[in-house]
Amino acid sequence: MKISFSSPSLPKSGVLILLVPESGGLTGLAAKADQRCQGQISRAMAAAGFTGRRDTTLDIVAPGGGLGRVVLFGIGAPASLRPLDLEMLGGATAGVIQALKTESASIAVDVDVTGLAPREAASLIASGVQLRVYSFTRYKSKKPETRPLREVVLLTPDLRGARQRFEAFEAVAEGVHLARDLVNEPPNVLHPVAFAERMRPLAKHGLKVSVMTPAQMRKLGMNALLGVAQGSSHEARIVVMEWRGGKAGDQPLAFIGKGVTFDSGGISIKPAQGMEDMKGDMGGAACVAGLMLALARRKAKVNAIGAIGLVENMPDGKAQRPGDIVTSMSGQTIAVLNTDAEGRLVLADVLWYVQDRFKPRFMIDLATLTGAILVALGKEHAGLFSNNDELAQRLAEAGYATGEKVWRLPLAPEYDKIIDHDVADVKNTGGRHAGSITAAQFLQRFVNSVPWAHLDVAGTAMDTPRSAINQSWGAGWGVRLLNRLVAQYYEG
Repeated sequence: MKISFSSPSLPKSGVLILLVPESGGLTGLAAKADQRCQGQISRAMAAAGFTGRRDTTLDIVAPGGGLGRVVLFGIGAPASLRPLDLEMLGGATAGVIQALKTESASIAVDVDVTGLAPREAASLIASGVQLRVYSFTRYKSKKPETRPLREVVLLTPDLRGARQRFEAFEAVAEGVHLARDLVNEPPNVLHPVAFAERMRPLAKHGLKVSVMTPAQMRKLGMNALLGVAQGSSHEARIVVMEWRGGKAGDQPLAFIGKGVTFDSGGISIKPAQGMEDMKGDMGGAACVAGLMLALARRKAKVNAIGAIGLVENMPDGKAQRPGDIVTSMSGQTIAVLNTDAEGRLVLADVLWYVQDRFKPRFMIDLATLTGAILVALGKEHAGLFSNNDELAQRLAEAGYATGEKVWRLPLAPEYDKIIDHDVADVKNTGGRHAGSITAAQFLQRFVNSVPWAHLDVAGTAMDTPRSAINQSWGAGWGVRLLNRLVAQYYEG
């Protein structure tokens, strides 16, 4: 679908969306449309009791004046709206447009909705539209009965400025869509090798993409990651994506993703009910891939590393057993008490590799790591754990701005003692209590003194509550959060 911008004049065809402030009356293009229709729009408002209350709509069919259909969309009190609200507004209007089954529509954004510059308002609304219209239908054999939405035009007085500003939003949306695609793919299609191969074409956007094979991992001593993969017929892969948009010699920012393309639980097998959702256990890796694409597409002025550990956790005769002890790349030994606590084993080796190889300014890992985080936070927040207060605060602020919210949970020596083991250096599970915390404590043993944050996205990466800007099972969660973090605090 195409998103374009045009000067604020009444369209000759298609659906026209007019944004109406609460009790503010019709202004700008809305007033012109009402005048052309000889007052039909204002009369319809009065008859329906439409006041512009936020998220209310009024659909007016054939109001006259050559306009086929006009939809009034209430935006409430303009002073109360923030940038995220404008993105949500764009998504909500796109939902209205899709429901009308039209091929084209225009949205008039010539009203002062927040006090922002017109180009900012128009580009934010356009961003919401683009995020909303995503769909994943490649495995549908039947064609839709109606023609899909082909174009949405944003009518704005700052045409050139809106086009330029939208380029960055468009890049981020492209990254979100990539992450959604990856999470939505079935596991028989997107196994570790296939996932890695999908990353190679990202090089055309300026990323350096390197793929590591099991032989290379063995030489590095990555036995924690390889232990998870040994029960699968699909080989493990590590993909490293490098973006060099900052100054030469500047420390890179590092983003690490858990990429378990399917998690059966291994020998500690999961219950059958809901196991199909474990195709989404690579949501952290999907986010990192989408983020790196977004940074490259908008030519972010920063150096960044994206590293994803890709495995499939299966229970065949070669699979890792409960009770096995493996030696990680760091040299620390790990007692594997539960093969379903596999993501932390993957991340242990990738975190160690990244901090040792790239000497990053900070590391942020994302992982669908624990069911316990769902018990604690549900699907509204990701769990945040960090050894650095400044990084944690910046993530929280970026989460508030984008709506991809995080909630910080504690790390402490008392929790760390729970994962000590009598034979090995550490065990991969601390039991039922404080499960998300002990998982984070495990990861902290592999980051040394590097500023680090761990995001447990088990509740947010997949099957989240639908919103105005996301109607997909695979949410693409985290791309907008981390892009915001980078843009606000680390570019320049």
